Amino acid sequence: MKRRILLVDDEVAVLLTLKAVLEISGFDVDTATSGREGKHKLRSREYHMVITDMRMENDEAGKEVIAAARTAPYHPAVALLTAFPVAEEDFQELGADKMLVKPMHTKVLLQQIDKLMAAHETNLKIWSTPRPANPAVTNGNGALTRVAAKRGTAKSSAKAPTKIKTVSKRASDKTGSERKTA
Repeated sequence: MKRRILLVDDEVAVLLTLKAVLEISGFDVDTATSGREGKHKLRSREYHMVITDMRMENDEAGKEVIAAARTAPYHPAVALLTAFPVAEEDFQELGADKMLVKPMHTKVLLQQIDKLMAAHETNLKIWSTPRPANPAVTNGNGALTRVAAKRGTAKSSAKAPTKIKTVSKRASDKTGSERKTA
């Protein structure tokens, strides 16, 4: 199955060039020339990745596409395509996984897309792995023991471990008179 990408950009030359490059590289590519059209396509079809420009019909259009991608039930990877680079924490705060700065060499673009898709697929597998409601560890016999982290005690039918009080070597080496003054 081909990996499906949605490209959203109001610059038709950029859109068509990227579409051709990605299709030659084996991707199935849909395009949208506005944030509104991009959000509509996100609701009507599933994508592995969304690449969106930031500024289109208005300065917030890219943010809206990213927000729509983040709320999509199929969780696509999201890249921000921009000619106006922003700080890493700024594009991540918007919800994008990666920032792609245009213009970009084709080889570099494809490497970044492949790397982002691979990392995103790994994260999806991690996120979808069922996890226990409470932290658990096994005792020596393989039975699960719930750990109460705040108190540092364990609760289970097995014998709870005892706390060991440690004394520093310096304190134990003091004589009786030194302990009284210390």
